[in-house]
Amino acid sequence: MKMEKSHDDMVNDNMINNDNINDYIIKATAAGGKIRAFACTSKNTCEKARSIHNTSPVATAAFGRLLSAGLMMGSMMKSGRDLLTLRINGDGPLGGILVSADSLGHVKGYLFNPVVIIPANSKGKLDVAKAVGNGILSVISDIGMKEPYVGQTQLVSGEIAEDLAYYYAASEQIPSSVALGVLMDRDNTVKAAGGFIIQLMPIEKEDEASDIIYILEKRIARLEPVTTLLSSEKTPEDILEMLLYDMELEINEKIDAGFSCNCSRQRTKKALISIGRKDLQDLAQEGDTELSCHFCNKKYVFKSSELKEILSGGI
Repeated sequence: MKMEKSHDDMVNDNMINNDNINDYIIKATAAGGKIRAFACTSKNTCEKARSIHNTSPVATAAFGRLLSAGLMMGSMMKSGRDLLTLRINGDGPLGGILVSADSLGHVKGYLFNPVVIIPANSKGKLDVAKAVGNGILSVISDIGMKEPYVGQTQLVSGEIAEDLAYYYAASEQIPSSVALGVLMDRDNTVKAAGGFIIQLMPIEKEDEASDIIYILEKRIARLEPVTTLLSSEKTPEDILEMLLYDMELEINEKIDAGFSCNCSRQRTKKALISIGRKDLQDLAQEGDTELSCHFCNKKYVFKSSELKEILSGGI
């Protein structure tokens, strides 16, 4: 059993201006709880990430897909302190992508190689699959236990949406449809982004489960790309309504979303301390030290005198 779909468009000159629409995630159920569904619009999140990391168009598309997935999958976490990390390690020119999200709509991330220029694919679209390549998808859930739960699967396409759908089927035995998209404008800014995740919960009657999957697969196959829908003023609620309109769809929660980094000077100082006394002594002798946050690129400068003061604290 599987339900899969991935969309990604490159350019649309006739898009509406949705700059003032806030990003958010919708959590819903349908069919009396037999289906759970998530949808998001993430244009501003992806544009902020693009601006911070100065990503090329194909890198923006790949990054934006994983950020959108992170928002929705993070919203599945139960506690505001739980953290979800999605990591892709591929042999394509991107090298890898890491995204971290919580249940409150906060997401951040970075790419190993943010500037990748490759030809479009055979359909004239940004070639995310080639940029990502073959490799591993890791899903890391930190729910406050001694060790986080780590699930890993092979990338089946590099398109990210299909890879996540495969992860859910293979690692968690949850039939899922995952659709993700990023639409770029001519000036290489993000004009629309978002996606949905539809999942079938365990059902005792196999015939009932098969019927639901059959209906959903037909509807998903006919659905326009998510960026086409979002750019024509469709909302995440509208998208779920199009798929689940006759299945007692219930919108349970709406969560504001955005790119958010919780780095600070104090956290960076702790990272410095963790490198050990000898390495810190070497840095202090070299002079001032500048550290940058991988997620938001914010820079923190520690003067040599500050490093010596840390050392005098007895680390």
